[in-house]
Amino acid sequence: MREFSESYLERTREGMWDDSREALEPLALETRSRILDVGCGTGELSRVLREEAGDDATVVGCDADLDLLAAAADRDSTGDSIPFVGGDALQLPFPDDTFDLVVCQALLINLPDPAAALEEFARVSTDLVAAVEPDNAAVEIDSSVESEDRLERRARRAYLAGVPTNVALGADAREAFERAGLEVCETRRYDHVRTVEPPYSEGALLAARRKAIGAGLADDRETMLSGALTESGYDDLRSAWREMGRDVIEQMESREYCREEAVPFFVVVGRV
Repeated sequence: MREFSESYLERTREGMWDDSREALEPLALETRSRILDVGCGTGELSRVLREEAGDDATVVGCDADLDLLAAAADRDSTGDSIPFVGGDALQLPFPDDTFDLVVCQALLINLPDPAAALEEFARVSTDLVAAVEPDNAAVEIDSSVESEDRLERRARRAYLAGVPTNVALGADAREAFERAGLEVCETRRYDHVRTVEPPYSEGALLAARRKAIGAGLADDRETMLSGALTESGYDDLRSAWREMGRDVIEQMESREYCREEAVPFFVVVGRV
């Protein structure tokens, strides 16, 4: 399974449910008594679940990365402390029928066999299993830097061709639910829109600097070269990427840079 840093999770999940939580309605969170968030990372979804659940509900976060769990515990300011427990999604450290809802966010896309994880989720759930999974092939970008959308699409194609799991799973997660023996109740789409505009946050400034030195592409170099992309093709892409990053910084300096990124997520809910 791919590993993620605390800063990566913060950058990609920050504010995801700030605009609307309508897509979570099929989870009937206000009626739940025990909820498990698998692959909780730094706990962003765990805290949303805690806020939306009934007063007497217990929310537990579980992740295999103990460093991320430590960060999640440090950030937990919900009033009712959320227990964060170490554990593998394929071998959850809980008895059968411990929870009435088991949910994950952007976890199945990183697993070679999503159905196997869902079977384990069903083992510890008495009622519902839910997954919030993105379709990373359908990301849309609108940028004031003309080349940014074109280069991001080019990089995304190369990454998708090389990554060993289905990071474009999205609504197709329902097929994994069915293979796991779960009855799919509902699928809802939610677009997570991230906007960059003046005044720029520290995170936006850091992202621009990383573009200008090609750091993001360097992180994914091995994955990209595992697909059809050649060494020369990667070098050409990284050169153009760095130039684009310098254009981003130049526009930021004149406060002209604006960017909107929309990532489609699909909430799939199944009954045990």
